[in-house]
Amino acid sequence: MNSVLTTDAGLASVTALQFMECTLASIVLGVFCAIIYMYRNRYNKSFVVTLALMPLIVQLVIMLVNGNLGAGVAVMGAFSLVRFRSIPGTAKDIGSIFCAMAVGLATGMGYLAAALVFLVCFSIVNVILNMSKFGERNQGEKQLKITIPENLDYMGIFDDLFEKYTKGYQLTQVRTTNMGSLFELTYTINLKSEQEEKQFIDDIRCRNGNLKIVCGLNPENKEMI
Repeated sequence: MNSVLTTDAGLASVTALQFMECTLASIVLGVFCAIIYMYRNRYNKSFVVTLALMPLIVQLVIMLVNGNLGAGVAVMGAFSLVRFRSIPGTAKDIGSIFCAMAVGLATGMGYLAAALVFLVCFSIVNVILNMSKFGERNQGEKQLKITIPENLDYMGIFDDLFEKYTKGYQLTQVRTTNMGSLFELTYTINLKSEQEEKQFIDDIRCRNGNLKIVCGLNPENKEMI
């Protein structure tokens, strides 16, 4: 696909019409990229707006350094000073950021058709993979945290209950709490029946002295907002 920009002399040689074409393409494709990210995904407005504007920002940077090695090195040095201090993102966030950057790179170099084709292909594959079970872990997995007194031997104390109520279980962590007077046991479990969860917890309470029990989704199956 031919580039709209047929020169390597930088932004100074780009006509106003070419610049407006690339800018409009960056805005439209950036918004489309943000819409795809919002599909079946948890998000906040600030991230979505930033994602929509990123192709436009990258486009201008590419136009400014096009054909100028010194300016390119200077811009890379400036970007290396940037540190992200926001909350960690998910793999989807990172993938969407790279997608928006790729679109900006393409529009900045004038490959508007290539940017459109890339984004359409990326969006279709992204939607198909997210709607399918590709890469899914066992959604029945839960994390169980049981607090027991320090004088209670935790090795095998709940094995019969796990055999009764779960398809599989694994002790993943043991740590002391309350100045060492208590143990907190962390298990990964797969319940046989969700309806038996309350009875399962009640039976555990009878053995751990009615201390704290937490049962919820496995953090590895959660995505950070």
